[in-house]
Amino acid sequence: MKTYQPSRSPCPVGRAARVLGDRWVLLILREAFFGAERFEDFIERLGINRAALTSRLAILQEAGLMRRDPPRGKRARYVLTDSAKALTPMYREMAQWGAEHLFEDGEAPARWPAS
Repeated sequence: MKTYQPSRSPCPVGRAARVLGDRWVLLILREAFFGAERFEDFIERLGINRAALTSRLAILQEAGLMRRDPPRGKRARYVLTDSAKALTPMYREMAQWGAEHLFEDGEAPARWPAS
């Protein structure tokens, strides 16, 4: 199981990459921005296996980007923290860059939610 080890890099990009440099982490956060909150929501939307999702949710909690409500027990919701919500401009820019540079003519990229 993947675990979170905070970076000791003096570079802010290096520290951010420690958390955000994982494909699943980026996609889990994207789905949370789109409204996913429950474990099963992420499984259904991403097709991620349970072990991978469990470890990535733990990393996101340890990094302070998501909180589990309630902290223990079943039927928990995974909620974006203010720290994660501060990533909104980065996600918008990433979505715009991807739409401009990674789609062929005639392909329609998904739109990032307005907020």
